[in-house]
Amino acid sequence: MTAATAVPAARPMLFPSPRQTPPARVVVTGAGIVTALGLGWFFNSEGFRTGRSGIRPVTLFDVTRQRSRIAAEVDLPPLARTGMPAQRPAARWDRATQMLWLATAEAWFQAGWATAPDTPLVLGTTGGGMALGEEYVRHALQHPGTQRRQATRVVNYQAQRQARDVGLALGVRGPITIISNACASGANAIGHAWELIRNGRAERVLTGGYDALCPLIYAGFDSLQALAPTPCRPFDAERNGLSLGEGAAVLALESLASAQAHGAEILGEIIGYAAATDVHHLTQPHPQGDAAFITMTEACAIAGLGPEAVDYVNAHGTATPQNDATEAAAINRWAGSRAANLPVSSTKASVGHLLGAAGAVEAVVALMALRGQWLPPESTLRMPDPACTFPLVQQPTTARVNVVLSNSFGFGGANATLVLRRWT
Repeated sequence: MTAATAVPAARPMLFPSPRQTPPARVVVTGAGIVTALGLGWFFNSEGFRTGRSGIRPVTLFDVTRQRSRIAAEVDLPPLARTGMPAQRPAARWDRATQMLWLATAEAWFQAGWATAPDTPLVLGTTGGGMALGEEYVRHALQHPGTQRRQATRVVNYQAQRQARDVGLALGVRGPITIISNACASGANAIGHAWELIRNGRAERVLTGGYDALCPLIYAGFDSLQALAPTPCRPFDAERNGLSLGEGAAVLALESLASAQAHGAEILGEIIGYAAATDVHHLTQPHPQGDAAFITMTEACAIAGLGPEAVDYVNAHGTATPQNDATEAAAINRWAGSRAANLPVSSTKASVGHLLGAAGAVEAVVALMALRGQWLPPESTLRMPDPACTFPLVQQPTTARVNVVLSNSFGFGGANATLVLRRWT
C-alpha cells in the first residue's frame, strides 16, 4: 500500500458513523433577535411578555390591490447605525441581510466568541434575498438592454449569499448549510445544528432563520386567501387567516464543555428535536395532524420527558382555520390528560408569521420565557376555539417554566418540534 492510498476516505456527511460516546449536551450561549417589536433581546422580551402587537399597515410596497394590507414590518435603522462592517459590499446589503446581520452580531457578541473561524453556519429561510430578485426583473422590464447593477442583484439574491456575507463579516469561514423547508426552516436549522454538536461533529454552530417581506411572497399568500385583513387571531373560533411578518433570530450553540471552558453565560439548553413530513397536501396539513403528533412525541422521547414535564407549548398557530384545528388536534392527542392544564399560545399574534425565520424567533421567545419565568400572551384572542382543550394564554402571566416545547409546521407537511430547558 502506498502513502497515497493510505489516506482515509472522507466520511459522507449524510451517513455519519455510529456514535461511540454519549451525546454532548448542547447549550445556548448567545441569542439575537429582530422583529417588528424591535431590535434585540430587551425590546422583544418586553414586547412578547406583555403581548404587544407589531402588526400594522404595510409601507414597504404597494398593497392597494391585495385583500390584506397589513403585516409586521421591522423598523430598520439607517445602514450607518446597524454596526455593519465598513467593507464596501456591506453598503449593498439587502433588507434580509441587514436583519440577519443584526441578529447574528447580537448572538455572537453575547456568546463571547472573539474568534471562531471554523464555526459552521446553519440557517433557515424561504425567500433569501428575494427582494433583489424582484429588483432584477423590474429593472429588466423597465430598462431593457441596460445592465446597470444587474449582476450584483443576481449574485446577492441567492439564499446562501446572506449567510456568506454575515459569516465573512465575523471572520467565520466554516461550512454553510441553508435549509429551506417552508415554515419549519428555522426550527429545522436549529435542530440540524443541535445534531452536529450532539454527535460531536462541531463544538460551536451559529444557527437560526431569517426572512424579509417582499411583494412576491405577500401577493402569493394573498392569492391563496391565506392572509387576514385584520391582525391574526391564532386559535380564535373566528380566526380568518394569518398576518405575515419579517425578521431574524440567531442562536450561538455550543457543547456544554465548550461553554464551560470559556466561562460563557448559558441562556438555556436544547434537549430534544424531531422532524416529520405529512405527505398529504401542498398547503393543507393532515386532518389528524399525524406528523405534528410524531414530532412532539419523538422530540420529547429524545429529551427523556413526557407531556407532564412540559410547562408551556409555543404553538405554530398561524391563525388559518385548518392549520390551527390540526395543531389543536395534535396537541390534544399528544398531551392526553395533561392538555387540561397545559398553557399554549402562538406568538404570531405579536409579530405575524415570519416563514423561514418563525421557528428561530420562537426558539428565542422560548428562551426568554425560560429566563424570565413568564408566558407570552395572545393579545388578539377573543373567543378560544372549542377544539382547544388546553388553556390559551391571553394575559401577561408569570409562571414556573422549566421546559418549553416549540412547534413549527409548514406547507407541504414539513413539521418540526424543539424542546428547550431552563438552565439553573
